Amino acid sequence: YAFLEVPSNLILHKVGARRWMARIMISWGLVSAANAFVHTPAQFHAVRFMLGMAEAGFFPGIIYYLTTWYPTAARARSVGVFYYGAPIALTLGGPLSGYLVGQDAFGLHGWQVMFIVEGLAASLGGFAVLFLLKDRPEDAPWLTSEEKSVLRAALNADEDTREHPGLLDALLNRRILYLALVYFLVQSGFYGLTFYLPTQVARLMGASIGFQVGLVTALPWICALIAVTVIPAWCDARGNARPVGAVTMAISGLALAVSALAGSPLVALAALCVAAAGLIVTPALFWTMPTALLGGAAAAGGIALINSIGNLGGFAAPNLRAQLELGFHSSSAGLLGLATGTLIGACLFAAAPRKP
Repeated sequence: YAFLEVPSNLILHKVGARRWMARIMISWGLVSAANAFVHTPAQFHAVRFMLGMAEAGFFPGIIYYLTTWYPTAARARSVGVFYYGAPIALTLGGPLSGYLVGQDAFGLHGWQVMFIVEGLAASLGGFAVLFLLKDRPEDAPWLTSEEKSVLRAALNADEDTREHPGLLDALLNRRILYLALVYFLVQSGFYGLTFYLPTQVARLMGASIGFQVGLVTALPWICALIAVTVIPAWCDARGNARPVGAVTMAISGLALAVSALAGSPLVALAALCVAAAGLIVTPALFWTMPTALLGGAAAAGGIALINSIGNLGGFAAPNLRAQLELGFHSSSAGLLGLATGTLIGACLFAAAPRKP
């Protein structure tokens, strides 16, 4: 996944989002469904490797694609709408996955049914992309000729304000690498929360993971959906995505710490709701920074590099949390470690560079 992000985004830049996004989603869904038939460690490693290959480029591809449709003044709002996907999927996916895990059918265990149903749904979405997505505003049948001209003029003016270095210069740019570090800390907090939220809620409820835990797990993501609807649009109207992003990240770090230390399950759950909201809003605001720096193929490569390094937080966060909990013999130590990293990330976010 990390190694193929940049090549994938360069292919998208060349062939267009419609075909490349369809390819990513169809193959991603099929490989995800194949997890249902994994029974050995070797099979697991092979399928996970193929999953990374199939998925690579989806997220940075969408972020780059949005820069070809929305000028900077609407960037936080457009990325925020894209971020609806995460809280909606986690809101609906928690109860749905909890339900499917308990449904043995057709000689398959419930966990196998879950992988097949949810994987094939992603593939169907990929086929829909072939018919619904348009590569450029000029191809959009829902825009009038005048609207296309106005939008194209705004996009061209926006593009003129960005740098267009060579691809290698963009990838080695220290400011881009700085933003990758910030995003790494953002994603460490997000994945540290996402991977453990069901088990944490189950512990707070004194129950095992299932449909009821899935319903309660949906609450933080409902809060995140509300926050990502309101805050990015508010930031676009005022042009203050950078300071607000630093604040939301700091609040997320504090909320993670409160959820770890709270003696009351209700307080802990409320803190998790705040943390989830902040960790969805923060990356939506974060992407206004790199997308304002680079244009063209440099933007495609730079966005992909930031995402590939940042998403290594998905590897680091669970391992860091597990090691801290083992080392300190405390179930709170892992969350406190992630909270500390998130607070450091908030400081770096506030000091992020403005020009490449």
